[in-house]
Amino acid sequence: MMLASGKTKVVFSRSSDSILAATRARFHLSASGPLIFCRLVSVSTMLDETLSRLEFAAEKRLFALVTADVGCGKSTAIRKLASMLPPDKYQVLYLSDSKLTPRWFYKGLLDQLGIESKFYRGDSKRQLHQQLEVIRGVQGKTVVTIIDEAHLLDKETLEEIRFLMNYKMDSTNPMALILVGQNELWDKLKLQRYAAIRQRIDIKCELPQFDRAQTEEYISSHLKYAQGISEIFTEKAVDEIYRYSAGSARAINKVTTHALMFAAQRAKKLIDDHMIRTVIAGELP
Repeated sequence: MMLASGKTKVVFSRSSDSILAATRARFHLSASGPLIFCRLVSVSTMLDETLSRLEFAAEKRLFALVTADVGCGKSTAIRKLASMLPPDKYQVLYLSDSKLTPRWFYKGLLDQLGIESKFYRGDSKRQLHQQLEVIRGVQGKTVVTIIDEAHLLDKETLEEIRFLMNYKMDSTNPMALILVGQNELWDKLKLQRYAAIRQRIDIKCELPQFDRAQTEEYISSHLKYAQGISEIFTEKAVDEIYRYSAGSARAINKVTTHALMFAAQRAKKLIDDHMIRTVIAGELP
């Protein structure tokens, strides 16, 4: 279909289910496995190193920071970490709220622990500390709190988090805490007015964008994971994918999935640079 702008609109003529079935069949992808490129497990050493450091932070109840650009694997890393921590040793709490206030911070954690929070911040803070001590002392577990979208938190909430981690000056942290956000979070914390918070951080992890070689490795690893044909994308196709995505895993996933479905509709077994450009021009922003 030709658009008014002159771009070619890529149109899939069948239902999404039949397209996906045809795509799996064309490229011999496992019918029981995940759908092609869907942000699962990367074999990237960067991710492995990040997970190792975060696992250490959980074990030692440290204050960790994870930053990355949009689409570079923050959510993947956190989901993988949560799945790695044995539930008999750890209790994982997760918050993601762009308007998180200190009161709602405590309420959100206490709700996940099955405790009704009191109205005043100081009271709910004491409730949380009491519950953390019970979990650690009686249940023998470590609480790991993950706060996503942390780059959107205001100074008051970040300061409250610091006070929580500094509850007793002569003891270890009451729990492991992992702040996750876009790179602007670290830019914010480098400002002088956030110095006290920055100095409490024990581990800092940054997930960079993939380079050209890592992009190719990422695509190859996902195809292997889906038990498909490994040589589907030509070298020039990977060049185009890297040029479009700038190394963002989310963008790589998007263009490769569209390209596989586009190729399956046309009974193609090899995806070249021309096909990638057609998909990008017709389907992707």
